[in-house]
Amino acid sequence: MPDDQADTRTDDTLALSPRSGAPGAPRILALANQKGGVGKTTTAINLGTALAAIGETVLVIDLDPQGNASTGLGIDRRARKLSTYDVLCGEATLRDAIQESGVPQLHVAPSTLDLSGLELEIANERDRAFRLRNAVKALTEDESGPRYSYILIDCPPSLSLITVNAMAAAHAIVVPLQCEFFALEGLSQLLKTVEQVRTGLNPGLSIHGIVLTMFDARNNLSEQVVADVRQFMGDKVYETVIPRNVRVSEAPSYGKPVLLYDLKCAGSQAYLRLASEVIQRERAARAAAAA
Repeated sequence: MPDDQADTRTDDTLALSPRSGAPGAPRILALANQKGGVGKTTTAINLGTALAAIGETVLVIDLDPQGNASTGLGIDRRARKLSTYDVLCGEATLRDAIQESGVPQLHVAPSTLDLSGLELEIANERDRAFRLRNAVKALTEDESGPRYSYILIDCPPSLSLITVNAMAAAHAIVVPLQCEFFALEGLSQLLKTVEQVRTGLNPGLSIHGIVLTMFDARNNLSEQVVADVRQFMGDKVYETVIPRNVRVSEAPSYGKPVLLYDLKCAGSQAYLRLASEVIQRERAARAAAAA
């Protein structure tokens, strides 16, 4: 973590802290895993949709240069006049980049391939790890648009400066973890990065939960992975497990979350349960903080 950031972190961290008492401040969750193909973007899309469906006002910030979260929420690539690249470069505000999705109460700050070159462009800037945090802070202070209760950040499949920006801005990390043989190996590296960010940039950062994805009940390995991860991480693992489901895989090609594509399928119902569990954990955390 950059040493020159340590002396500037405290005030901004408190400004975004859920315990700072700021009225109406959104809860900021980064969805992160350096491994690709684990269901991270799918979880960002469908968890955001499920939260919106049960009454939350949600912003999805797409920080993956591939832009799949934006596409999956119906934002055509030609319509992305301003993107998270412009925001992190300081050429646009986050409010300027936000677009409505096809889901009521769910908005998107889309990404473009330009984002892949961002790290080289800002590598020598003192605030390079705090670009997103500063943009989110400005958004929460801007009363000209919607007030979000949740902000979900879809990170790229790497532990890059972009992912560090997400972790520096977030209150907590949601870790999608595929039910496969090497799941725990990748998790260990992610946990080390979270600890580094907590130590150097964002002392309030925590693991909100680990969501097991692509679970196949016909596969004994899936059952073993679930058991191993629960033994290793305990109550950090959500009770909800996302099944491998063909409707979940089909939905992005129609530019829709699976909840709009097929509400009754097993995948949609699982994401609704996950959203409920996220909110329950938030209530428990607030109650504990107030005690």
